[in-house]
Parts: sequence; C-alpha cells; structure tokens
Amino acid sequence: MPNKTETMPIERRTIAVLVDNEPGVLARVIGLFSGRGYNIESLTVTEVDPAVHLSRITIVTSGTAQVIEQIKAQLDRLVPVHRVSDLTLQGPHVPRELALVKVVGGGEKRVEALRIADIFRARAVDSSHEHFTFEVSGDSGKLNAFIELMRPLGLADVSRTGVVAIARGSGGL
Repeated sequence: MPNKTETMPIERRTIAVLVDNEPGVLARVIGLFSGRGYNIESLTVTEVDPAVHLSRITIVTSGTAQVIEQIKAQLDRLVPVHRVSDLTLQGPHVPRELALVKVVGGGEKRVEALRIADIFRARAVDSSHEHFTFEVSGDSGKLNAFIELMRPLGLADVSRTGVVAIARGSGGL
C-alpha cells in the first residue's frame, strides 16, 4: 500500500457494457460518471441485438486502479446492465475509431495531403478544388498522427466517432 506521499498511477481503460436498449439507460451511465467526477474520454453506443433489445456501450476512461474498480462495480449495480467487461484487463482486444478530416488548400500542400492520406490508407470521401475530406480509421494513435500531419497542410475540421472495441478470439461479450 502506497503511503500518502506516493501517487497511484493513472491507467487508461476500455470498458464494454451490455445494457437493455431502453430510454434513459445512457443518461444513467453518464450520470454515474459525472456524479462522481469520473472522466469519459470516449463513448460509443450501438444496438447489438434488436430481437432482445440489447445495446453495447464502449467507454474509454482513466483513473487509478482503485477508481477504475469502483467505476466497474458501480456500473455492474445499475439495473439495466447485463455485463461489464474491462477489455484492457481481459487481454488482447481490437480498438478502432473513425475520423473525418477536412483539409483546405491547393498546390503542393494538396499533393502532400494526398500522399500522406495514401500512407495512412485514408480515403477521400469528398473533394473540390479547394478541399479534401478524408475518412481514416484505426487506433486512436494512428488518427492522432494523421491529424497532426494534416495540421500544417490546412486542417480545417475534424469529426471523430470515439473508440469501439472488441475482444480478440472467439468469445463474445
């Protein structure tokens, strides 16, 4: 146990939560975080089984190990929650994010933006003589690197989906 002068390391975790797909569930989950001062770095929600009305909430958050354990325990106690999985601790998982990145410019900057997009396997989904909008997907680090390289070339706007993640292997949530 650390003494009072030592600080616990901050960990970044990806947590998947299987919930009933009903009104108010997302508000309750978010309320749990905001009411206790926990930060949500990324949040995505989608219906995963319409027949039984189940949705999956993927949350990326950070905190000490103790705070993360509190978050998981409190999520697990919410009535519409069926299962809480800490993908970071469970083992290998596949995290992905999608971004739309708008770059405005011409001439050599335009050529350079296309070259970098090709390296990152980004796809131009909209273009004119003055701009490109690229679609790029991958882990958050890849997206951050792509955005930083586009900044000096005329980065005008960015829209990101947030992290979605799934465990590797044959098991499911």
